Amino acid sequence: MKIEHIKTLGALKASGYKSKSIKDELRDNLITKLKNDEVVFEGVHGYENTVVPELERAILSRHNINLLGLRGQAKTRLARLMVNLLDDYIPVVEGSEINDDPLQPISRYATELIEEKGDDTPITWMPRSERFAEKLATPDVTVADLIGDVDPIKAAHLKLSYADDRVIHYGMIPRANRCIFVINEIPDLQARIQVALFNILQEGDIQIRGFKLRLPLDLQFVFTANPEDYTNRGSIVTPLKDRIGSQIITHYPVDLETAKKITQQEAKLNANQTGMVTIPELAKDILEQIVFEARDNEFIDAKSGVSARLGITALENLVSTAERRALIAGDDKTTIRLSDFVGIIPAITGKVELVYEGEQEGASVVAFNLIGDAVQTLFPKYFPKIEKLEKQEDELPYDDLVSWFFNSADGFELLDDLTEKDYKDTLDAIEPLHALLTKYQPNLAESERYFIMEFVLWGLVQYNKLSKFRYTEGIQFKDPYGSFIKGL
Repeated sequence: MKIEHIKTLGALKASGYKSKSIKDELRDNLITKLKNDEVVFEGVHGYENTVVPELERAILSRHNINLLGLRGQAKTRLARLMVNLLDDYIPVVEGSEINDDPLQPISRYATELIEEKGDDTPITWMPRSERFAEKLATPDVTVADLIGDVDPIKAAHLKLSYADDRVIHYGMIPRANRCIFVINEIPDLQARIQVALFNILQEGDIQIRGFKLRLPLDLQFVFTANPEDYTNRGSIVTPLKDRIGSQIITHYPVDLETAKKITQQEAKLNANQTGMVTIPELAKDILEQIVFEARDNEFIDAKSGVSARLGITALENLVSTAERRALIAGDDKTTIRLSDFVGIIPAITGKVELVYEGEQEGASVVAFNLIGDAVQTLFPKYFPKIEKLEKQEDELPYDDLVSWFFNSADGFELLDDLTEKDYKDTLDAIEPLHALLTKYQPNLAESERYFIMEFVLWGLVQYNKLSKFRYTEGIQFKDPYGSFIKGL
């Protein structure tokens, strides 16, 4: 019999349906997926050999879970994806506030209804999409919000004494019975509120305003938290930690390829943008390398973390910068330029916490320097490495290019809003740059060529072979010592 035809308790019993706790439900469905070699946590990258196995072990162990990690490490996403391990539908006593199982009712309402109607008790079916509840822990959260309180309006309406448990208004947790319940940023929850969770986690009863109700709630708790050494606003109280079965530590992507996969998946780019703007592979690498550089930068607070959202919003800003430039210039198509990376600075400054020295430098300066740091890190993968100490008599691959700038008294300007044609003509004017690319990157696609030409200039700046000056309309590249030698 199809579930939509099962409308009463009697029909449910006749179908042979057996009740199952949510933790057993998660466990059984996970076992099935593992046996079938299915991807359990779709769209989560970089955790295949670290976080995901630990999370699967916790589910197999029927544990409540605490996901501990810095911001932007997919903690909430993991919790939400656990919904996919639930059954498609579960039966619920119709009208129950706390999703009573018809075969194992726990509320007074459901118990009395079944006593009155027996096998004719009406039931409904709850889809798994509705079996997820989430609460962001903030200092103003109360016990009444989470667990419940006496409702004087209900008492007056039903003409009941406050001693009658029917005057109780259930909070979010009882109403999430037989669901996954997530509390984000659990350290921000006041200690006295955390204490109120003890009985629910361990003994299965709740206490509201003097009522001690034996409600064996069936819940899968998932908590998320930042490391306590960063979250100075509070911490998880020790007895609560003791009642959480598994604490799983999340982390940032460890390589560029994983980071790129996450960014490409999450960035909100529409078809018009992707059709107009071509993104060279090196540009994607630089974008992710900026995030890696930020996590190691001395001016940025490492304890606060640098979220994966930085790369996502930076890509959106980068494409929008190129799109805006093309629209102004009247170009139908364009390719990302390194100078477009100036447009991602607002995405960086809002995502990083600076230490005192960083505040003195200025957020925009720190962000701009991260672009150069990323270029410097990736430069040796494409061109010969520039050593810090070189012998003067040594002939270097970049000598002709540096000499070209030495002989250019006014320097070389690359304006931000050049049309595609003017941009290419401007870079084509640097003849030694073509020779360098022909020798070391002979198989470049046209869409990559001019980006890498600009990449060379930025790289030489990072190794002090050229100087770079950023002004309102663009960037000027010059020989760093030519003006002194010529007496200009």
